[in-house]
Amino acid sequence: MKHPAQINDLDLTQWSAYEDIITDSLWLIDKRDNDSLHTAEYWGNFVPQIPYQAMRRFTRQGDLVIDPFVGMGTTLIEAVRLQRAAIGIDLQPHCIEQIRGRLGMLNSSEDARMAALVGNSTQEATREQAQRLMEQWGYKKAHLLILHPPYHDIIRFSDSPEDLSNARDTKEFLELFDRVVSNFAPLLDSGRFLVLVIGDKYGKGEWVPLGYRCMESVLRCGFRLKSICIKDIQENRGKRGQYSLWRYRALRHHFYVFKHEYIMFFQKGG
Repeated sequence: MKHPAQINDLDLTQWSAYEDIITDSLWLIDKRDNDSLHTAEYWGNFVPQIPYQAMRRFTRQGDLVIDPFVGMGTTLIEAVRLQRAAIGIDLQPHCIEQIRGRLGMLNSSEDARMAALVGNSTQEATREQAQRLMEQWGYKKAHLLILHPPYHDIIRFSDSPEDLSNARDTKEFLELFDRVVSNFAPLLDSGRFLVLVIGDKYGKGEWVPLGYRCMESVLRCGFRLKSICIKDIQENRGKRGQYSLWRYRALRHHFYVFKHEYIMFFQKGG
């Protein structure tokens, strides 16, 4: 019998059977899953293997997952496949429209607990909308938060001034990110996990450690850091086919080309 405090469906008496579960801090993922539902066309998509791993480790079937930066729906698609409930939020209506179409192909059940909402995740009204939906589904709290925000202005996703990718500077970006974390952290149950997928950037010839600054935002909201994993980047769309050019630039301007991003795991105190 499973211990009441267990937060996943893994049977640890059979722990050696879970060969697909990553337990090391270096994630060498050969390529993203690009089946008919996932799309690589949208700049900034993260690989489906990340939410898959997070949900397998930190949720059970029927648990609720929330993604405040859902983009083209990677988290929601993996949640449906793993029989988790999920709420995804994005500023861009065209993204939400496409997600709803994909989810309809995957799960036509009228009582499926799966929703894609248009909203600004820095705003209380957006959180309240998600909370009302949770209550309709019978959830008092969520069981996992997955955050994959823009890496500031590396990719500009829209023309909206509310978009984190349009923040005027790093300071404003971090203020907006901090609002998202403080806005959604209260929806997460105590002892449950928040996963942050983030990378760094260059600005005016200087390395800007977005990852660690965002980490500090999460820690200030009552979380403790459990792990920092490093994922290799093999198919960066902005650099695809330009390896020699970027190598030359690195040698000329005394920097190193980004080949990694962070996957940070936090547990909420209580």
